[in-house]
Amino acid sequence: MPELPEVETIARGLAQRVRGDVIESVWLGSKPEPLKSSASEIASTLESARISGVRRVGKHIVFDLEKPRVARAPSPAKRDRRAHPSKAGPTSSQWIVHLGMTGRMLVCKPDEPVEKHTHLIAKLSSGRELRFVDPRRFGRLSVSQSFQAPGVEPLEVELERFVRLFRGRKTPIKSALLNQKLLSGVGNIYADEALVRAGIRPRRRAASLSNDHLRRLYLAVQEVLKEAIDLGGSSISDYVDADGQEGFFQLQHRVYGREGQPCLVCQTPIKRIVISGRSSHYCPRCQK
Repeated sequence: MPELPEVETIARGLAQRVRGDVIESVWLGSKPEPLKSSASEIASTLESARISGVRRVGKHIVFDLEKPRVARAPSPAKRDRRAHPSKAGPTSSQWIVHLGMTGRMLVCKPDEPVEKHTHLIAKLSSGRELRFVDPRRFGRLSVSQSFQAPGVEPLEVELERFVRLFRGRKTPIKSALLNQKLLSGVGNIYADEALVRAGIRPRRRAASLSNDHLRRLYLAVQEVLKEAIDLGGSSISDYVDADGQEGFFQLQHRVYGREGQPCLVCQTPIKRIVISGRSSHYCPRCQK
């Protein structure tokens, strides 16, 4: 599943390619699973809307949309020859895309073959098409007036608030890091990579961590996410960015996916355990 760095990379690429374009029409497939809002609501919100921006919120891609405000015609009794057109600004809304496990947003030429698992095609005024493809159908499409992630933004949270989020929690610190109601965007890969840099075992109870532990973890989360964004994310399975390019941060992984391989610091074999149904990788010597 794409995590914060991958979604950030995709959102930046989409912003460069489709910002300022207008969605002329929308086609939606027949599969109901990807639709968190109704098909009619999605179509009516997107059609004729200008894409004013594309950004990431948690693990979601948010398309900011603007649409000219349509003024109702006055009744004949109230019609005034001196009346001026409405000067009210455009209406705003948001198109929210969650990629799930296998979702992709593609910018295509209209003559390119439509992939089998395409669930939405937005025709743009530039002549291109914006397509949402998701073979496993765990991704979600919705529209909103004011979308907000359930947790705080990991790259914006201050140290004091970060410490308060985890202090006293009885769950394993790995599980707490994956709780999207606390931090929105951190997933399995970057939780493992942050914990090894902080020297903390994933099974440690969050309540057992000192302020110094949490400070180290805070710095590690920031460092890992920023480095991963700079390298375009981690291409583990089928992740590619908006231009179809793979990321390179997987080449920097210290523990994730390296079960049985020697630790890059102490040469101790990396271990893999399961916490709350999720694989967790760590060095038994470097992490306490």
